[in-house]
Amino acid sequence: MTAPRIGTVMWPMQSWPEAGELWRHAEDLGFHHAWVYDHLAWRGTTPWYDAYTTLAAAAAVTSRVRLGTLVTSPNFRHPVPAAHAIRTIDHISGGRLTVGIGAGGTRRASDAGVLGGDEWSPAERADRFAEWTRLLDRLLRDPVTTDEGTFYTARDVVGEPGCVQRPRVPFVIAGDGPRGMRLAARLGQGWVTSGHAEGRDPREVVGTRLAALREAYAAEGRAPGDVLLLTGFTEEPWLESAGAFADLAGRYAELGVTDIALHWPRPGTRWDADVKVFEAVAAEHCGDAGGR
Repeated sequence: MTAPRIGTVMWPMQSWPEAGELWRHAEDLGFHHAWVYDHLAWRGTTPWYDAYTTLAAAAAVTSRVRLGTLVTSPNFRHPVPAAHAIRTIDHISGGRLTVGIGAGGTRRASDAGVLGGDEWSPAERADRFAEWTRLLDRLLRDPVTTDEGTFYTARDVVGEPGCVQRPRVPFVIAGDGPRGMRLAARLGQGWVTSGHAEGRDPREVVGTRLAALREAYAAEGRAPGDVLLLTGFTEEPWLESAGAFADLAGRYAELGVTDIALHWPRPGTRWDADVKVFEAVAAEHCGDAGGR
């Protein structure tokens, strides 16, 4: 059993240069990857800076840690300008970008609806998610893309010189339902889940979902990709102590989890934690897995 790679979720709440120092610190701690939520605002938190601009700046002040979104969605981004920004960040970072993609939340829960229009039904949200991801895949792979979809259009979009990573930056796709898993199996290099389901044991939830994900990969004739567990949305004591982390990480590794993301401690929220424990976890667990 291989130890999971450990990453952290950064909060885009500090202006530069303070934010830059935090990204450098994340790299110095040895985290394999560092993520940022892609929203215009999140749960009433302000300030909340743009994810792509933040990642471009973070790419310029780091050199080793992988960078990524958790997650970009169709809520307020069109695939054409998103692809342009992704290629640019991939070049700035020297090929260290991963793009997390998800269907996005509803109007009440996040920034859906900020561009106007009616609330999307669950079916339309899933349809948009699939079409958005498929078009982004083409935009990042093909020299020129023209595509007339139901929701998104691209006309003679030049993609050259392409991404540093070939054939494109990797996608980590969030989707716990059958359609999301099929999309991850078809176009993703990884899959992300939080393990949260009301009233259920998180490890049982992840195990059940992973079994379904493997079936989706088998149907596509592909080997399973990476599995990223986003912590902090269950009651598990991930940062109670370094020992508690090691125990949980080992249990999830046995299920097939390859990567774990811890939130940077944020006082006064459910993601508060002892910074010393957070740094101890990084010191004990990031070096050996980070080289994979």
